[in-house]
Amino acid sequence: MTDDVVSARSGTPADDIARWLAEYDISGLPVLDAEDRVIGVVSATDLQHHRCATTTDGALTADAVMSTPARTVRADDSVVRAARLMSTSGMERLPVVDEEARLVGMVTRRDVLQIFARPDADIRDEIVDEVVVRALWLSPRSVDVVVRDGTVTLSGHLETSGAVAIAVRMTRQVDGVTAVVSRLTHRHEAPYQRA
Repeated sequence: MTDDVVSARSGTPADDIARWLAEYDISGLPVLDAEDRVIGVVSATDLQHHRCATTTDGALTADAVMSTPARTVRADDSVVRAARLMSTSGMERLPVVDEEARLVGMVTRRDVLQIFARPDADIRDEIVDEVVVRALWLSPRSVDVVVRDGTVTLSGHLETSGAVAIAVRMTRQVDGVTAVVSRLTHRHEAPYQRA
C-alpha cells in the first residue's frame, strides 16, 4: 500500500478531480469527510457517467459523482482479502482504512499482483505436484499444465466430472494464478473418489 494518497472532499469540484486523475495517472481517488473517514470513491468512469449532475451554481462536485458506500479494506486485512475484493468488484484500487474508517493508504491491483507474482514455471510445478499428483493421485503427465503470465490452461482427459472440478478449483487457489482455462474432459458424471 502507499500512504501518499490523492484524495478529495465532498465539495471538491469534479474538474479538479478529473485533472488529478490525469496528472497523477490514477484511476480513482477516495472522498473524505471532515474526520478523514472514507465516504466514497470517485473514478474516471464515475465522472463520465455523472456529467449531467450539477450543484446550484452549476459546478459538478465529488459528492454528486462518488460511488457509495466506499469499498475499503482495513490496514490489518490480508492481501488475499484485498485481491478478492478487487476481483469481485472490478476495482483497480482500494482505500485502506483504520479501525475508525479513516484513510491510511491506498492499495492498487499492481501492489497486490507484485506480491503474488511468481514465475510461470514455479506456478506450473506447484500445480503438477500439489493438484495433479497429490490431490488427484495421477501421474504428472496426466494433465497438461501450461502457464503464461499467471493464466493456467489445463488440458487432458480425467475419469470423472468431480476430478475436473477439483483440478480447476485447486488450481485457482495456487498463489500467482490469475485465471484458469479448463480444457479438461471427463469420461463419467460422478464425484471424484480416490481408489
